[in-house]
Amino acid sequence: MGKWTKEAALDCLDNLIAEIDALKQVERLSTEHTRWLTNTLVFLNEVFGSDSIHFANIKSLPWRFTGSYIVEAWDFEGEKERLNQDAYIEQLGIAKGYLLAAKDYLENHSINDVYTAPSNKNATNDLMKVLSLSENKLRKTIRTQPTREKEIQDSFENLLIGAEIDYNRESPHIQYSSKEYIPDFSFDNIGLAVEVKLCNENEKALIQQLNDDILAYKTQFPSVLFIVYDISTIRDVDKFKQSFENSENVMVHIIKH
Repeated sequence: MGKWTKEAALDCLDNLIAEIDALKQVERLSTEHTRWLTNTLVFLNEVFGSDSIHFANIKSLPWRFTGSYIVEAWDFEGEKERLNQDAYIEQLGIAKGYLLAAKDYLENHSINDVYTAPSNKNATNDLMKVLSLSENKLRKTIRTQPTREKEIQDSFENLLIGAEIDYNRESPHIQYSSKEYIPDFSFDNIGLAVEVKLCNENEKALIQQLNDDILAYKTQFPSVLFIVYDISTIRDVDKFKQSFENSENVMVHIIKH
């Protein structure tokens, strides 16, 4: 992406678009078509990124007929190729629309702003696993009413071990506003701090604790998850969660015993 200027990228887009009419005169997956498609994907990857919608749009085109059809058995291969060629020409028109849209986007943005950095798919999967373990699995592992937060923490840790997710327990130590805060669990690869709370008495005091934790943990972690194990204290779950709606990337899972 760094080697491209906005002007050079727009010129390349114009050239790729201009070549489409000539491609309609050749067979699909011909040398000319294959060369154009390869150059187009390389260009879109370098300028917009492989995770961009512009790259994905062109990449998704099958360059063949994908519907169902009925033909005479004696001319099956010929009819199949005719359908594929018609679909190829139609998809060239779609590709032209995609590239024109990419040009529109580039014209309205800086060259440095159009690139979509590849997402960390492993990190995304780990985040979804952590959230699922908390919301869907944790309650099933707790058979008797807990009296200490450590019991819930240990159950959650067992789930993390079983799911083979890398984590830190009671780390790191965060100094904030003359106090030290330590998340029960942290996940460096997904930028997540997790705090486990046992709610068995004062709901208002718990809300204040969570708000204090948010301020401290957000100094080092983009996201914070609170797992609140409730012993029939929180009467209105939605209202409880509303207390944290204005905090970006803060999630609260209420686990009812």
